[in-house]
Amino acid sequence: MPVPAAVHVLVLGGTTEARRLAENLAASAPGSRVQVRVTTSLAGRVSAPRLPPGDVRVGGFGGPDGLAAWVREHDVDVLIDATHPFAATMSRNAAEAAARAHVPLLALRRPGWVAQGGDRWHAAGSLAEAAELLPALGERVFLTTGRMGLAAFAGAALDDLWFLVRSVDAPEPPCPARMEVLLDRGPFTLEGERALIRRHRLDVLVTKDSGGDATAPKLTAAREAGIPVVVVRRPPVPEGVPVARTPDEAVEWVRRRYASG
Repeated sequence: MPVPAAVHVLVLGGTTEARRLAENLAASAPGSRVQVRVTTSLAGRVSAPRLPPGDVRVGGFGGPDGLAAWVREHDVDVLIDATHPFAATMSRNAAEAAARAHVPLLALRRPGWVAQGGDRWHAAGSLAEAAELLPALGERVFLTTGRMGLAAFAGAALDDLWFLVRSVDAPEPPCPARMEVLLDRGPFTLEGERALIRRHRLDVLVTKDSGGDATAPKLTAAREAGIPVVVVRRPPVPEGVPVARTPDEAVEWVRRRYASG
């Protein structure tokens, strides 16, 4: 494999891990004689994102064809999918685009959460399945799945339930009939999550299996309060795509590819 004089890494970002990856890539070259240039792409769904170092672009690509064209036009050497574990469409687009543009692709995925003793977890394959479970589990719901997909909880079958909806930006209809919106961004503290459960008398938690430490305290608080947790399973990484679990692993993967430089 010919070694380029400068390795251009395109990071599909929007996560804490993506920002740390950009920081690590910008601070070190993958090989002794090879420089690295990093561009992070953000979807633009958050109004005030925390920007990583290096170049940043905001907005969609127009599907896999558009992403492949951007990769070719900007001489991208490596594509890293560091999007949210539930950004399944973007991950599929990345896999298709990498194949069409003939560039290597790596998925950066933080490990999922693991149930501990005392947890009352109920697995769901989708937001719609999570909504179906709620009437049998509680009446005051702590909904922490973000502002996208609230339509799944807007059906008449859930009109008797009350929701505390936490998200970074304000959600748009359709939304649950009875709800209060809490605009906040992690990381969250255990004491803060305990206080929310007490103040709002929450008796069931709904979360996606996003993994990571920033939002994990809600799981501990739910365990302590003895309330059930509906955990939406994450979609799988596209078949054949290698996975790094940490930004350091991703940097090492890039280094190995260009270590001969």
